Amino acid sequence: MKKTTAAQNGLIWFGAGVSLAEILTGTSFAPLGMAKGFAAIVTGHLIGCGLLFLAGLIGGRSGRSAMETVKMSFGQKGGLFFAVLNILQLAGWTAIMIYDGALAVGGIFPAGQWVWCLVIGGLILIWILIGVTNLGWLNRLSMAALFLLTLVLSGVIFGSGTPAGKDLGETMTFGAAVELAVAMPLSWLPLISDYTREAERPFPATLTSALVYGLTSTWMYTIGMGAAIYTGVSDISAIMVKAGLGIAALAILILSTVTTTFLDAWSAGISAESLSKKFSGKRIAALTAVLGTAAAILWPMDDITGFLYLIGSVFAPMIAIQIADFFILHRNRFQEGFDLRNLIIWVVGFALYRWLMGVDFILGCTLADMLLTVLLCVVTEKISAKRR
Repeated sequence: MKKTTAAQNGLIWFGAGVSLAEILTGTSFAPLGMAKGFAAIVTGHLIGCGLLFLAGLIGGRSGRSAMETVKMSFGQKGGLFFAVLNILQLAGWTAIMIYDGALAVGGIFPAGQWVWCLVIGGLILIWILIGVTNLGWLNRLSMAALFLLTLVLSGVIFGSGTPAGKDLGETMTFGAAVELAVAMPLSWLPLISDYTREAERPFPATLTSALVYGLTSTWMYTIGMGAAIYTGVSDISAIMVKAGLGIAALAILILSTVTTTFLDAWSAGISAESLSKKFSGKRIAALTAVLGTAAAILWPMDDITGFLYLIGSVFAPMIAIQIADFFILHRNRFQEGFDLRNLIIWVVGFALYRWLMGVDFILGCTLADMLLTVLLCVVTEKISAKRR
């Protein structure tokens, strides 16, 4: 298999960070004001991308895909449970991203929601057929275009220099805002190893991936927040039309949607391979893109906040257990069927996350949940060792 460089991994995660989902989520931070909102965005991304780095390093050093690394903590059959959950969340993300992209593009060039869903879905399908390591000049060109176009968008939003002065709605606590910033990098935790496993040098490739994604996602969140504060409008397509960006707006919306959603569909295929060797990752990825396109045409998907928190409650304790096993306990259950102890710890971590959502911690509930889950892993290992 052709290995990827740190630069290639950085390009992949730049594409993941330039996302409508990030921009739209960023508008929720506007009631906090620019300074406090930006502090919450940065704090959340420091936490989320630190965890993203550790998750990616497990795949890079072990040479296993994301769902194969899960089996190192939960066993062969235990890992299948999380693989199914991951495929479901990736299929959901594929549909959500196509829906959001088509909705935004339709605000600039009205041609019918279903038409733009088909266009975006078709481009994702082409991206899948080309493959991660064979994108070449097409990937570099699209990333350069995205970079320039987001600079233009930033200039349009922040160019006025003064807030719009409109009522920005009900505020949220700083802790809730931090958690909303953590949520997006957290949603990539079950995917990153699918790309770092192919890295020539795992550490720099994983570090580059986490840093590039963190900086880019922070930028997108800030654009969304700035749009609401400085223009009084949270509809990015409306801002682009008002600025007269035209074709440039069309390009940034379609490219950002395609490059991000490709990762979702591609990883759904890789996760399916962990279920059975009979599955072709590329075919499952293509099927995910097709089903996601159909779902985006058939059902509305406007509010994703609950979806983000559900992802957090499922995958935060899962990754915490992996981090504890790989970096602290050096415990590998890959050859086992089930690791009942870790499955019980995950259930506790899941319930703890849902409870912590109702508690206002200044750093959000993800960090607290993961620290407590790691602690539980270490304590149970010590108790188990004494009984041997």
